[in-house]
Amino acid sequence: MARISASFMMIVMALVFCASAQAARIKDIVAVEGIRDNMLLGYGLVVGLNGTGDRLQNSAFTEQSLIAFLERQGVNTRGTSLKTRNVAAVTVTAKLPGFSRTGSNIDVSVSAMGDAKSLQGGTLLATPLYGADGEVYAVAQGAIALGGFEASGQSGSSITKGVPTSGAVANGAVVEREIDFDLNGLKSVKLALRNPDLSTANHIAEAINGRVGPGTANMIDPGTVMVHANPAYKGDVATMLADIETLDVQTDQIARIVIDEASGTIVMGENVRIDTVAVAQGNLVVKVDEAPKVSQPNAFAPEGAQTVVVPSTNVSVNENSDARMAVLKNSATLKDLVAGLNALGVGPRDMITILQTIKAAGALQADIQTR
Repeated sequence: MARISASFMMIVMALVFCASAQAARIKDIVAVEGIRDNMLLGYGLVVGLNGTGDRLQNSAFTEQSLIAFLERQGVNTRGTSLKTRNVAAVTVTAKLPGFSRTGSNIDVSVSAMGDAKSLQGGTLLATPLYGADGEVYAVAQGAIALGGFEASGQSGSSITKGVPTSGAVANGAVVEREIDFDLNGLKSVKLALRNPDLSTANHIAEAINGRVGPGTANMIDPGTVMVHANPAYKGDVATMLADIETLDVQTDQIARIVIDEASGTIVMGENVRIDTVAVAQGNLVVKVDEAPKVSQPNAFAPEGAQTVVVPSTNVSVNENSDARMAVLKNSATLKDLVAGLNALGVGPRDMITILQTIKAAGALQADIQTR
């Protein structure tokens, strides 16, 4: 298993090395200021549940919402005791992409608010979705698709897979209001780098100036490149962005190692360097075996003698005598680092500890991020 994990890690590192050596398109590494998703939120009711909805006596908001809904349909239920378990109160969330037009559809996510056990088989009733300004931008409705389920029997046994109290409605909301944004009327546009870096930002500005014309773009900071509207496009900023977003630029990044201790995953950038250091990895195994023995009285034992369990413990210590020391030379590369650690026969878990120890010794010239 350790060999499989080590092989997988080597493949990941090789992919990272190859990917970083290639040029990237501008559209893949930046976001245009003003062109972004907008968060929408709503509150609604899900009906059609097979007895897995909210208990109305425990969820007052569900009961009040149900009464208000029925009143809008001309049914007066005030003063009566509602005992249905087929209704659940939910929150509905969605992302409204930039330049979404009236009548287009977007996906929505639905999550239970009360003590509903499952939303399986439910249908979301028409729910207005509000933006941060309090205006309605979309209306959601439709059958809910779940990624999990919940089932139980009369004896009380049950089984649950995934999270049955949350689901989604594909294309379940219709956009009712557009967000005005005059892209062509802008005199300048800011490109925000998803991974801020001075060298990458400078390469982006140089590529744009080489394509559109000198002075069109300039780097403001490691995360921002300013692009001015070029007169050659006559106010057509959208076309200018379409021309420059496919330009290839050489990306750069700081030396970084990302470690996920929960899964034992290690990802290293190609710029990782180390100073001369010797690494030894020895395995000390302490084994404790419990082998209890049963002591029974013989045939002529005195009255009152009982069978007892006598504990028996065997303790052994085994230190791997084949432990080896690997010397990593000054300015060793990613390939040298991985080869040196693999020469010790260490797995991903031990490699995490070794990398952190090398960093503590000041020999690792890279930033370690633990997730």
